[in-house]
Amino acid sequence: MTTPRRSVLYMPGANERALEKAKTIPADALILDLEDAVSPDAKEAARDRVCAAVGDYGSREVTIRVNGLDTPWHDADLRAAASAGPAAVVVPKVNSAAEVHNIERALELGGAPDHTKIWAMVETPVAMLHAEEIAAASERLTVLVMGTNDLAKELHAEHVPGRGPLLGGLSLCLLAARATGKVILDGVYNDVKDLEGFEAECEQGRQYGFDGKTLIHPAQVEPCNRVFAPSEKEIDWSRRIIEAFEEAQASGKGVVTVDGRMIENLHVDTARRVLALAEAIAT
Repeated sequence: MTTPRRSVLYMPGANERALEKAKTIPADALILDLEDAVSPDAKEAARDRVCAAVGDYGSREVTIRVNGLDTPWHDADLRAAASAGPAAVVVPKVNSAAEVHNIERALELGGAPDHTKIWAMVETPVAMLHAEEIAAASERLTVLVMGTNDLAKELHAEHVPGRGPLLGGLSLCLLAARATGKVILDGVYNDVKDLEGFEAECEQGRQYGFDGKTLIHPAQVEPCNRVFAPSEKEIDWSRRIIEAFEEAQASGKGVVTVDGRMIENLHVDTARRVLALAEAIAT
């Protein structure tokens, strides 16, 4: 079954009020964050709070972002997350297939249930250049998460409308995700007051092929959900394509057209994917 991941909202693990508020926010998925949003002196308390909260969000997909592999908190974060059993563990700055294997081994040793997957953040030039190896390293790894802020920093690039400096890396990771059958999430948009710019970047991400976008503020959830959901026009067009194609097959016709457009298997596959996403969002 298709799992909608249009909007994936980071929530600070040290903020008890924010974790409570997250229960009312209609994001498709949550990332309960132990990394950037938590100061060093609050790491352990945040870990306990987040792991205890994993089951409090109903049917929504709840993940935990642990601290990076090169930090003193990483191993304890993974052990605690494995025991808590979230939908996934989100790991920052994954740079190689070997690191994926180490994360997988740590989760297994920690007794993580089979449903706890790995979401790998790709946010460095090294990760971009090895994105296919990272994505293919494990069946437990199901999602690539773009870390566009760190990528811009590493590239010495500016944040500009249209994200021209980042598009090479984004495209490499999209190719890697599709080549290996993984989900891929676009990076965050930093200006939470600029909803027009945010929506434009959502549109760009969807046009490129991202499955959804990571978010840093609840106000970004509604426009993100809307942009990454199939429109009524797309749903209607998809139904007509499938219906016309099935009728043609039943009658032995070799050529199918809808509104003068030639329809092939690839168009039918796309239409079925659109309808599957629309159905999953509605349930």
